[in-house]
Amino acid sequence: MTGSARTPPLARAILAGDRRALAQTITAIENGDTRVSATLRALYPHAGSAPVIGLTGPLGVGKSSLLSVLIGLLRERGKTVGVVAIDPSSPYTGGSVLGDRIRLERKANDDGVFFRSMASRGEAGGVAASTREVARLLAAAGYDVIFVETVGSGQVDVAIRGIATTSVVVLVPHLGDEVQTLKAGLFEIADVFCVNKADLPGADLAARDLSELVALGAARDGWAPVIVATSTTRPAGIEELWRAIEAHEQFLDQTGLRVAHERARLSAEITDRVKDRVGHEVAERLDHDVELRRLLDRVVARKIDPAGAAEELFRTRYATR
Repeated sequence: MTGSARTPPLARAILAGDRRALAQTITAIENGDTRVSATLRALYPHAGSAPVIGLTGPLGVGKSSLLSVLIGLLRERGKTVGVVAIDPSSPYTGGSVLGDRIRLERKANDDGVFFRSMASRGEAGGVAASTREVARLLAAAGYDVIFVETVGSGQVDVAIRGIATTSVVVLVPHLGDEVQTLKAGLFEIADVFCVNKADLPGADLAARDLSELVALGAARDGWAPVIVATSTTRPAGIEELWRAIEAHEQFLDQTGLRVAHERARLSAEITDRVKDRVGHEVAERLDHDVELRRLLDRVVARKIDPAGAAEELFRTRYATR
């Protein structure tokens, strides 16, 4: 049997550019459908080359508009683009609320752009657990650049570091809390700072404040975050923003950090997957496993604390040595 014959039909369709097959597989990933596991395994060797650009920042800074003009720039250069836009989840249905596919302006008949909005489902930083898998899927499908736009709910969207090769933190001059936001942690994840809506008053001051913060901080892995001012209404600064992103991607290749960062991301992903699987298993067994229910009864009766119960469970059920 040839390698092609062993490749699942859905994987062959995605490699051949079938957008419907791609959309169906993403839906299966979101729904936790294990029937696509063989397809994902077959596509994994094809998913390693495309840069993944994360766009994060507080609500209202214009991330979707910025993404739209960035896509336009890349399409003019002949590059194909895959986009995953993470939306807040509905507390009732679990589905996305904002529907970024509506807000993103693009040509409906452009086969060089594939857009998918996904619900955050309450994941930390607004990055759904399935986002890594979907980004890899888009890369395997042959898209040259992958964008991940996060919720940006005003909290620290540090989870984007677990998926993006380059993280762009977007701010605007009239927020008035850039420094406080950075103290909360966004400074730690930024490879590029984008001061968007630069046509508004205060843009120069915001960029200068950021420059001072960058100068005071230690460069992470030898890279000092680049600061770019942009406007999507003129538009202006879009070319400079993309050059800054490209510069960071080249830096990763030149220093060998791309491989090091990828190892760290995959290590964290493997750990998260194991924790999720064990957690789901324990939760299910608590409903019908007599031994686990007795352990829970001891915790409820204050005969053992939760930490001690977890240690006992791990030692008796999961520890191998």
